[in-house]
Amino acid sequence: MPLPSVTAMAQGSSSHDAIRIRLFAGLRESAGWAEQIVSCPEDATSAEATPSTPRDLWRALALPGELNDVRIAINQQFASADTPLQPGDELAFLPPISGG
Repeated sequence: MPLPSVTAMAQGSSSHDAIRIRLFAGLRESAGWAEQIVSCPEDATSAEATPSTPRDLWRALALPGELNDVRIAINQQFASADTPLQPGDELAFLPPISGG
């Protein structure tokens, strides 16, 4: 399957037809950014369109590290890497937490 194209939107753009991606802690530091808004394909809601998943966006953004080591949240609920994303979703990647 081809990777989705990632097109960053300008700050202040409408996010109801886009996905907001947020990075936290060391992942944010490694990537060099905390938040991006990416536009969804125009046909993202059509029946024949293949929805993007967190795994697809991880690859398309070339994020550092292994996705298997990262927690994923969609709309502030933990989710799997293969959960379909919808326009308007907020996707967060959270690196493992260590400490005691």
